[in-house]
Amino acid sequence: MHITQLNRECLLHLFSFLDKNSRKNLAKTCHKLLEVFEDPLLWSLLNFNSPVELKKDNFLLGPALKYLSICWYSERVKVCNIEDWMKNSFQRDFCNRHENTVRDFLLQVCNRCPNLLSLTLSGCGHVTDDSILLLLRSCPKLRTLKLENCVRITDRTLQAVTLHGGALHTLHVDFCRNITQAGLQRVREQCPSVMLRAERSANMIPDSQPGKKLMLERASRKLVQ
Repeated sequence: MHITQLNRECLLHLFSFLDKNSRKNLAKTCHKLLEVFEDPLLWSLLNFNSPVELKKDNFLLGPALKYLSICWYSERVKVCNIEDWMKNSFQRDFCNRHENTVRDFLLQVCNRCPNLLSLTLSGCGHVTDDSILLLLRSCPKLRTLKLENCVRITDRTLQAVTLHGGALHTLHVDFCRNITQAGLQRVREQCPSVMLRAERSANMIPDSQPGKKLMLERASRKLVQ
């Protein structure tokens, strides 16, 4: 039996075992397999491991998407987690490209994936409060939001959770250095049903401009003296 003789259900099951690139390559062989590739039922879960993957045409975004994970840990991308004022011009240009890629992709998710249930972002140094706010507004069924080492996330995201995260059951904001204990306490008080985890976050040193850091150091020295 040739693969194209299988019915639609069997082909979808077969495609489900393949990674995104393999699905795309198989879809290029004939119109019938291309139709299977474009079936929204195939794309209820998406995982990405680098910013480059977000710009490829080997996946489909649509209302069927329920689970989305964007996680990367490469040594090169770690520059994106450095405070902006410490970056040189090359690093800043590199990060700007990543920022545009991530922002544009999340905007597409907001516009096309209203049934999203779970979102995991790890190591994404370009995810902003504005993007998370828009996601919470656009995906009212979101039940799980996990943010890890997303350095640009602040208490504004926590406030957005209290205002627009009515369906949330789980919120992780681990190693997000720019959120505070006050922001976490606000979530605990206003959203008691949410399972909140914030490993190390409010105990890390937040970003600040060099001038502000100098003032803090001088104040500390005066106290010691």
